[in-house]
Amino acid sequence: MTTTPNAEETVFPASGIDFRNAVEADVPALVDLVNSCYRGESSEQGWTTEAHLLDGQRMDADGMSDLLSRSNTLVLLGERHGEIITCCELQRGVNGAYFGMFSVRPDLQGAGLGRIVLAEAERTAARVWGSGLMRMKVLKQRTELIAWYERRGYTSTGRIEPFPYGDEAFGLPKRDDLAFVELTRELPR
Repeated sequence: MTTTPNAEETVFPASGIDFRNAVEADVPALVDLVNSCYRGESSEQGWTTEAHLLDGQRMDADGMSDLLSRSNTLVLLGERHGEIITCCELQRGVNGAYFGMFSVRPDLQGAGLGRIVLAEAERTAARVWGSGLMRMKVLKQRTELIAWYERRGYTSTGRIEPFPYGDEAFGLPKRDDLAFVELTRELPR
């Protein structure tokens, strides 16, 4: 069983992370990172795993390349010593930015890196697109993760979206009650 770390006790050194937009050459490393964070045994090293809810892969090379080709989307990645250790998807929309595919290498989770990446994603959405709102969807069964976002100022909109059963691009469900909740946070401008 995984537990939520007390991120207040451990702080990841922000100065050791370089952020940039992902490019096509990053696809293999990004696919490996995302899948290692969400699915399979390697994901169980961290506390943000979905392995107890879903099998299959979370992302493939074609899906990642598609994200990188979209004009309204960027994949923000964080590197340390030239190695990709974190990433997230940002998508520009008319009602703010969408935040997804949040990945921190499992063996680095619990050290405060997630807070740094989330803050950088919020700054990027506000700076690049002028977004005043960040939106995200989280599986409702991920109560520890929802609580983590709530401690960072996100609140539920009350909107619930059904899980796309039958679409293997989202994974192979282990339960029949999966659904997404929407969380939002106003961004400082």
